[in-house]
Amino acid sequence: MSVPSRSFWSGRRVTVTGGAGFVGSALVPALQALGAEVRTVRSAEHDLRDPRAAREALQDSELVFHLAANVGGIDFNRRNPAPLAYDNMMIAGNVFEQARQAGVSKLVSTCTVCAYPKFTPTPFSEDDLWNGYPEETNAPYGLAKRMVIVLSDTYRRQYGLDAVVPVLVNLYGPNDHFSLEDSHVIPAMVRKFHEASTQGRSEVTMWGTGRPSREFMYVDDAARALLLAAEHLHTSAPVNIGTGEETHIRELAELIAALTGFDGDIIWDASKPDGQPARHLDVKRANALFGFEAEVKLEDGLRRTIEWFREREAGQPPGAEEHA
Repeated sequence: MSVPSRSFWSGRRVTVTGGAGFVGSALVPALQALGAEVRTVRSAEHDLRDPRAAREALQDSELVFHLAANVGGIDFNRRNPAPLAYDNMMIAGNVFEQARQAGVSKLVSTCTVCAYPKFTPTPFSEDDLWNGYPEETNAPYGLAKRMVIVLSDTYRRQYGLDAVVPVLVNLYGPNDHFSLEDSHVIPAMVRKFHEASTQGRSEVTMWGTGRPSREFMYVDDAARALLLAAEHLHTSAPVNIGTGEETHIRELAELIAALTGFDGDIIWDASKPDGQPARHLDVKRANALFGFEAEVKLEDGLRRTIEWFREREAGQPPGAEEHA
């Protein structure tokens, strides 16, 4: 397993947009442990849709991780298509341009598996990313994030900005957003099954048919991949970051139910959308370019996530953390 180099990071001035959010909550401590000087950019202090705010946020940075995004689950996406498109395009455009003007030497700007076409053959190859339209509920967000690849390519060719674009699969872990309405599938399931278990309910209703598949990666693995990409990746071509392992939603629900102690019935509401039929990445390129392999197995990561959620539930309502 490849690990980040302390000699690369020690004393380096690093800015993380969205550093107080989900992925940032894993990346920032990892950077600090490696000796980097880290600035965390929070949406409450810097509205990155504003070029001046973006420039202020990125000044004096040697290396930038761009994680900030307006993002949510299927229902959030259905209710907010315009802000998902506008906010994410404006934020990305400002981050690239202001990073260039600030003289940033390396920009790591994440893309998402949601950018892939709806009917991409599995496992998803980076070469297929432009071969169709994303799944409809994900499209405004996915297409806005797909444009990061264009920004990386154009800014590299015209200005020499070393901007790279890791494409992250569905992530989960501590500090995620555990709202039943707006979160992604794992945190929503964790909360729903935990509450059903503690309240003694006999059944839990889940959205969709349970037939689609997804690939899930623990957030600490994602943070390590981003560090390795910053050190070793020097191309604007997209690079998939994931585990390479496929899990069907029905199997995921049964596993989370068992880990939370829920032993009732799982009801599938087929009137609700399934989202994209399948998501499963070809991850050979990341391994070849910078030696990344995911380490945390799904069941182990879910145990850690559920334990964290229960501890937080006991002291503070989940979902209170910042996500941009």
